[in-house]
Amino acid sequence: MADIVITAANVQAASNAERDQGIAGETITAGKAIYLAATTNRWMLADSNSATAEARQAKAIALNGASVGQPVSFQKSGDITIGATLVAGTSYFLSDSPGGLCPLADVGTGEYVVLIGIAKSTSVLQLSFQYPGVAL
Repeated sequence: MADIVITAANVQAASNAERDQGIAGETITAGKAIYLAATTNRWMLADSNSATAEARQAKAIALNGASVGQPVSFQKSGDITIGATLVAGTSYFLSDSPGGLCPLADVGTGEYVVLIGIAKSTSVLQLSFQYPGVAL
């Protein structure tokens, strides 16, 4: 398997979503995992094999697309219709593609394990961001 294929137009927060907004530090697409860069206070794409520890710590999923300097809405917890086909009961993790999500089987050697959430159905992901700081 590889990264789940997300249709950005189908990404939707559920009623139990904890949402917020900020400014994009790079081009972001809805459904991508993002983190807040401390030096710029802007939201960037998270990456499980980044040399920078901060970039490996996904904190939210983008709810809309944004270019550099534009507002980006994001979800930190709760249920999200991710806009992709999921396998119910499967855990999804940050991938080595910036902002990408994948099952654990696709987290490769040397990548850091970052749990994004667990699929409640074939379309809904329950967010549960966890970064133990451990590489495979």
